[in-house]
Amino acid sequence: MRIGELEKLTDTPARSLRYYEAQGLIEPRRLANGYREYDEYLVDRVIQIRGLIDSGIPTRIIKQMMPCLGKPREIVVEDADPELLTLLARERDRMTARIDCLILNRDAIDGYMEAVSRAKAGRVSLGAA
Repeated sequence: MRIGELEKLTDTPARSLRYYEAQGLIEPRRLANGYREYDEYLVDRVIQIRGLIDSGIPTRIIKQMMPCLGKPREIVVEDADPELLTLLARERDRMTARIDCLILNRDAIDGYMEAVSRAKAGRVSLGAA
């Protein structure tokens, strides 16, 4: 498939796909005319990469994790680098802290929306009386 199709299937801009390639995260084949040709398995790989990046993991760490990401969405552990495990533990802890913060913010938004709904409901019932 061409870059435009991979872009649509993964909701990832072509610019990001080229960046992933430059970082060594994906490796499309090159056709005789120089165009990139992406294999089907890269759909899942790009989705994995985006998920890791969206979680806050830098591409340099993702690159180190790539040998552990065998088949799409299946982690294969053969020879885990202890330094990588330390980095991943640190990243996991950062993610946990961000998740906790997001949960607090989500709950605050819910509380605000409920208060607005109650206020609107009170105005409606007062106006009807």
